[in-house]
Amino acid sequence: EVRLVESGGGLVQPGGSLRLSCAASGFTFSIYGMSWVRQAPGKGLEWVSDIASAGTSTSYADSVKDRFTVSRDNAKNTLYLQMTSLKPDDTAVYYCAKGSWLGPRGQGTQVTVSS
Repeated sequence: EVRLVESGGGLVQPGGSLRLSCAASGFTFSIYGMSWVRQAPGKGLEWVSDIASAGTSTSYADSVKDRFTVSRDNAKNTLYLQMTSLKPDDTAVYYCAKGSWLGPRGQGTQVTVSS
């Protein structure tokens, strides 16, 4: 059974930073690309970033490019999202997803950017 557990969210001031983690189990993490997606209040699901299985290739939505960095540790079955220069528009529930951004997701972690 695929299990994805996100953590690291919280309340942060504009301009601040957070590092999200996603602990994966129930599948061979190292052979799957992974994605981060988010859902802001009252809005649909938005793709944020993805990373290839070996971590050699990454991509980002224009809205987060140059501010967010996705990475992974295949030895620890863990996916990360380092978020810097956070803006109020980044407020959302953040999910990691197995494979494409429409793949199985965890329960999410809330990120709130507010002064």
